[in-house]
Amino acid sequence: MNKYIAEFIGTFFLVLTIGCTGIGAGAGVIAPLAIGAALMVMVFAGGHISGAHYNPAVTVGMLIRGKLNPADVVPYWIAQFVAAALAAVIVIKCLRAGAPVTPIDPHVGPALLAEFLFTFALVYVVLNTATAEGTSGNSFYGLAIGMTVMAGAFAVGDISGGALNPAVALGICVLGISKWGNIWIYLLADFAAAIVAAIIFQLINQPMQTTPIATDEPPYETPS
Repeated sequence: MNKYIAEFIGTFFLVLTIGCTGIGAGAGVIAPLAIGAALMVMVFAGGHISGAHYNPAVTVGMLIRGKLNPADVVPYWIAQFVAAALAAVIVIKCLRAGAPVTPIDPHVGPALLAEFLFTFALVYVVLNTATAEGTSGNSFYGLAIGMTVMAGAFAVGDISGGALNPAVALGICVLGISKWGNIWIYLLADFAAAIVAAIIFQLINQPMQTTPIATDEPPYETPS
């Protein structure tokens, strides 16, 4: 249960930050910076408990990577999606109540490609900084992961919304930032990207490099 609570808390504050900076705050450059920072600190806070996925696509990547018990997949998803929905409701009903929201209207092709590419980058970075032998026990994984999301938000935020995360996709639909009819774009692209990233990770890392070495600093991996 501790793992699921950690996933809930991390995802909640990620989506809360997205909502508060994306609505009524004159987003600009502030939103990507705040979102990347929020993810970074939550990864550092919860990595030793749950692996700090905060993203159903990352959970799929970890499953394929062999760093997640299959029985944990659905509970992780439930924690992530419920946290995202609750955070979004708190933003629109309380913190940003009454603030005008104009939903994005992405073009399907570019949005699919943008979501796929940067979700691939995110899962690829997570797996290589958090589960490979060469980076085991490092102190930079949270920064690397947060910066990847920040880069994606800057690069494709105006193309797809820069969700890079099915739970965030649910959150932005509840927030009204994205139309419900577009949610399939995020689900398809993000999950597909996670699968491809995990497969490529396995292909380019030698077998002996895929098991983290025990160090004084616990590696960032999902407890079994």
